[in-house]
Amino acid sequence: MDQALLTVDELAGKLKVPKSWVYYKAKEKGPNKLPLIRVGKYLRFEYDQVMNWLINQQEEFKRKINRRK
Repeated sequence: MDQALLTVDELAGKLKVPKSWVYYKAKEKGPNKLPLIRVGKYLRFEYDQVMNWLINQQEEFKRKINRRK
């Protein structure tokens, strides 16, 4: 972990999504939840892990769509 940790504001800015989306995804449970690091009450994110998570989410969505065909 040699990259800087991002705050909710910074991650939302990089992904061009509202902060509320980041908070919503951070609260989800289960194996597909947004990867985060809790520092006390604060949420922090590693950008590379979040991007890998997004790619996996996209691939999973494509697999689900292909199963329906």
